[in-house]
Amino acid sequence: MVAYNVPTANDVLVPETLLKKNKSCAKAAEAAVAKKAELRKASIIMTLTSFCLQAKIAKRRDIFKRAAKYDAEYKAAAKNEIRLRRQAKAQGNYYVPAQEKLVFVVRIRGINNIAPKPRKVLQLFRLLQINNGVFVRLNKATSEMLQLIQPYVTYGYPNLKTIRELIYKRGYAKVNKQRIPISDNSVIEKSLGKFNIICVEDLIHEIATVGPHFKEATNFLWPFKLSNPNNMWRERKFLNFVEGGDAGNREAYINNLVQSMN
Repeated sequence: MVAYNVPTANDVLVPETLLKKNKSCAKAAEAAVAKKAELRKASIIMTLTSFCLQAKIAKRRDIFKRAAKYDAEYKAAAKNEIRLRRQAKAQGNYYVPAQEKLVFVVRIRGINNIAPKPRKVLQLFRLLQINNGVFVRLNKATSEMLQLIQPYVTYGYPNLKTIRELIYKRGYAKVNKQRIPISDNSVIEKSLGKFNIICVEDLIHEIATVGPHFKEATNFLWPFKLSNPNNMWRERKFLNFVEGGDAGNREAYINNLVQSMN
């Protein structure tokens, strides 16, 4: 015998089995809609993930291409230098290389007995502590400033190996006035991406070649904090380098000093 709901004045008699079937169909339809929405959401997430992965792969390939391009550029410059030297020697002449554009400056004295002008120059160069080091573009103005602070610093012309090792081993970024380790290329890209500097190799190239955005690249780097060199300081440390001390311009010998302090 089929059971019916108790009718009211305006109700139509509907079998209870049909009501149960309608309820189960409605629940099934709701579950199907919810499952479809979840699948659509999962599909969107997978698409976004795939897009992000492809973007990362493309960016990594771009970084590798840039590194290969810079490496070829460095090798070509070195070969050209050798060719010019050989050509000059074959003709009985002397080869005079181009004037250096980049120096690496290291502070070797403390704050005692420093005149106001040298103190201000040291502040401008961001050399606030002993063994702090910075890259400086060499021009007339900076040459005169280096002459003012010569008794308190030593400096010279860094090669590509020194620049690369400094940035990889001792490089820290200055982000919002905070010292942040360069643990990922994204740290560089966020600050210098607008200058087309998106990775460490871009940063090294910009500094090594003293490029158009050299100022932004060096300001991005926190002053290098170096260690004391192992038995590298001379007895009369604060005399000029050519007089048997350590202060002043040591030209290419700065590379040996920095490698012992790195």
